[in-house]
Formats: sequence, structure tokens, C-alpha cells
Amino acid sequence: MKILLLEHPRSISAERCNDIANAPLSACLLSGYAAGMLKSQGYEVEIVEGYLEKLSYKEILERVRTVKPDVLGVHMVYHWKSDSKLYDFLENIKNEGIAPYITAYGFYPTFAYQGILQECPVIDSVILGEPELTFAELAEALSCHASPEDVRGLAYRDEQAKIVYSRRELVEDLDSLPFPVRTDVSFSIGEVNILGSRGCYGACTFCYINPFYGRGSKWRARSPENIVAEIDEIISERNMRYFYFTDPNFFGPGGRGQERALRLASLLKSRNIRFGIEARVNDIHDQTIAALVEAGLRHILIGLESGKDESLKRLNKMTTVAQNESALKILRKNGIEPNIGFIMFEPDSTLEDIRINFEFLKRNHLLKNLETTVNVLYHHQIILQGTKAYKMLQEEGRLEISPYSIYEASTAYANSQVATLARIMRDITNYIFSRLEEIWNGKVAEPEEASEKYAKINRLLVEWFENILTDLENGKNFSDEEKNVYVRDAEKAIDEVLNC
Repeated sequence: MKILLLEHPRSISAERCNDIANAPLSACLLSGYAAGMLKSQGYEVEIVEGYLEKLSYKEILERVRTVKPDVLGVHMVYHWKSDSKLYDFLENIKNEGIAPYITAYGFYPTFAYQGILQECPVIDSVILGEPELTFAELAEALSCHASPEDVRGLAYRDEQAKIVYSRRELVEDLDSLPFPVRTDVSFSIGEVNILGSRGCYGACTFCYINPFYGRGSKWRARSPENIVAEIDEIISERNMRYFYFTDPNFFGPGGRGQERALRLASLLKSRNIRFGIEARVNDIHDQTIAALVEAGLRHILIGLESGKDESLKRLNKMTTVAQNESALKILRKNGIEPNIGFIMFEPDSTLEDIRINFEFLKRNHLLKNLETTVNVLYHHQIILQGTKAYKMLQEEGRLEISPYSIYEASTAYANSQVATLARIMRDITNYIFSRLEEIWNGKVAEPEEASEKYAKINRLLVEWFENILTDLENGKNFSDEEKNVYVRDAEKAIDEVLNC
């Protein structure tokens, strides 16, 4: 049996350039892990990198025609719109008879399977949660010409066209999984993504990591020895030396999590690699960070989310402002300036919340670099299906479903003044992203005196935020025209800096 796995083309519109959570980074290895499992079962598997290779659907169609797979698996990633091009492509595939069975998998279809199966009749099923075991059982059933109705972890239409589904148990022993298959183009991005653990012991209201894995899910880890074996294999075959752990929660809980990280650091120390991780602030301990830095740690993303304890409780972060500040100090002590996750604008934010957040960012020297500032001075709470926030707002009657998909939702700000600040800052920061996108992506050379220009725009951005916030605190009401004028003036100022 031949199986083709597709990473479909996708794009983000300019207005969504700072909406970074449409799929977690760990999703990037779903096709690789599915391919690894399927190959271990004796199936012929090919991955088509429509996204990384920037392929058109016409080019992908030719690839599919060449392979003529028995099963086409599509890793569906939501990109903030109705993906009619993908659906039309799949309809052509099915109508030509070159892929008789189509299944979808990923974070988006795990939550939005009902809508997907209703909107795209040629998709035969959706794999829910971890794809490896379900995909292997599905392939076995299809190869034996059996019905997939007994395959756990699958959503599909029954004989009465009713959508039925089941969830399966988690993979308890991650070391038992074959290493993910990596395509040639996946090595061209400058880093090797690697997954050392799955799940999270947290329960943040805005996060859908654990709901993806299923009810009762928990943080599970590969052994340090198994991780290093994969790294050694990649070094031997590709001589790649920079790795990024896509784990949403690198450390895991408590003392055992720290001990495991120290063990991994001891094994990595002799490999002469560099790597990045993502972590919760309460897991940032001086001894462990020092050991990881000695082993090659150079980049880290930590989710601060807020500078106010009440907001952290509202988000169910199970962390405190004191822990946020302690993590920053420990990382800087060890020579690492972290990337940060921050939610400046929550649906129920007040101007006082915004002021406290702003002062927290200033106090902790987090508004010094334009790439950070442009992110943290406007980032709203993204609301996607599967999260606690989605469910709570739905129960409160405040959820506004996107016209594109029930997967995406929004809600009006409870405070109109917060809404004004959010609207202005979203427009200004999006303009900065659009002006600098190709430079920051390395497609265009930086302008002369780039650092000085970025520093000036950074100062202006902080100044604009504080001025608007102060005006709102003093009772000023901005008309729509005044908001538009403010944004236009800011855009002109940015252009003047970059063009001088």
C-alpha cells in the first residue's frame, strides 16, 4: 500500500501576521511521526512539502498523479480563512480516482472535524489527536478491505451519513515510536525541529495542547537517551548542529522534570550542538539552566502572559508575577535574553490591567528590542476551539464565531477604552510587521544604519502606546476618524525613519 502525506500550501494575511497560535510548533512533526510509524509497518510512504517548497496545487496534483497513493493523508493547518482551494484540490483528486481514500489529521481537524466532514464530502475521515497509532490501524483496515469503523481515534460518516467519532488512548511510551521522517527541504530552514515530550501539566485557558491529546492527557517524556540517539543520527547523516525542541513544555513537572533536564544536559554536553526550548516560568531553575547553557542552550521562549497576578489567575497560568521576574533574572544571569509570550489584551482587560502590564514590561526591560516590543504591545488573546476560554465565552453568550470556521472565534472587549487602544496598536504594529517582514525573513537586505532606525521606531512605538493609554486614563474618547488619523500619522513616521 502506498500512502502520501501532504503538508498543504498555506498563507497568513497581513492583518493576521501577529496571530501566531493557529497551530503549535509541535504540529510541524505530525507528518514525520505518522510517516515513521507507517514505514515501520511496511507501507510505502512519501511526504509532499507543499508549504515549505511553496508548491502550487497544480504542482502537487502532478506529484499525486505520479505516486497514485492508496491513501492521501492531509495535515490540515488553519490559516485564518476558509480553505476552498484545498477542498477543491481534494475534490479533483477524488474525482480523478487517483487517491481513493482521503484522511485529515492535525490540531485543527481534531477540533473542527464536524465542520470539515460536512464542508468537504470527499474527505473520508479525520484522525483525532496523535496520528501514529490511528493511522497505522486505518492503513491496516484499508489494506484488508475492511471497514474503518472499528479504528479508534477516527471521525467519519456512518452509513446514515451521521458523523461518529471515538478517541484512543495516549502513546504511553514515547521511546517506542520510530523517529520522525524528515524531508530534505525540512533541513533547509536552518534548524532541526525535535520533540522531546508531549502535553503539558498546565491548564491555561487559552491553550489547546492537552485537549488535542484527549481527556485525561498528561505530560509525557521521551528518555534523554532516546532523544540523544535521534540527535546523533541527524548529526551523522546531515551534520546539522542546531536543534529546536518543539515541546510546549520542555521540562515537565517538579523535581523529576529538573532531574531529566539535567540528565539530558549531561548527554548533550559532548555533542557540540546549539539548541532552543520553550518552558513555563516556574520551571526556570538556576542550576538546570546553567547546565543546559553549558550543553548548548542558546534560545528559550517563556510564557509570561501578564504582569498582574489577577490576570494570571484569570488565564489559569498557575504562575505568579514574582515567578515571571525570577525567570527573567535567572535566564539573563546565564547569558540568555528570552523570547516571551505575552497577552497584553484579554477580553476582560481594564485600563488598569493594561497599565500594570505596561509598567511590568518597562520594569523588566522588555521594551528595548523592536522585534519584542512590536509583539508585546499588541497581542490579543486568541480564541480557538478546544480551549477553556472558547467554552467559557460560549457559555456566557459572548462568543463570536468566525464566518470561516467554528474553529476560530472572537469576542468584544468588555471595556470600550481597552478596545480603542487595542484597535490602534493592532493597526500600527501590523504596519511595522508588513514593512519589515521581508527584512526579518532574510529576503531583503537590512537598510543602512538598521539598528539605529529600529531603535527609533521602538522608542516611537513605546511612546505612542503610553500616550494613548494616558489619554484614555484621563477620560479621552477617540472617534473613529481620530483613530484612523493616529494610525496614518504613525505610518508616516515609520516610513520617514526607514526611508531616511
